Amino acid sequence: MPYASNDDLPVPVQRHLPPHAQDIYREAFNHAFAGHAGDPRQEEAAHRIAWAAVKRSFVKVGDSWVAKT
Repeated sequence: MPYASNDDLPVPVQRHLPPHAQDIYREAFNHAFAGHAGDPRQEEAAHRIAWAAVKRSFVKVGDSWVAKT
């Protein structure tokens, strides 16, 4: 189930990630979801890929996600 906007993302993603990280997550998820069509673990794979995309640009410091410098 692709996400049309950041408001459609899972609540934990909305709650913990800053807006730009949410954009990255949503775009990566949607792309991966489409790319894994027909895979029985399509949604699981898309979530893993989306988190990996976020972690390339953001790092968790304490309870907050901040952009890597």
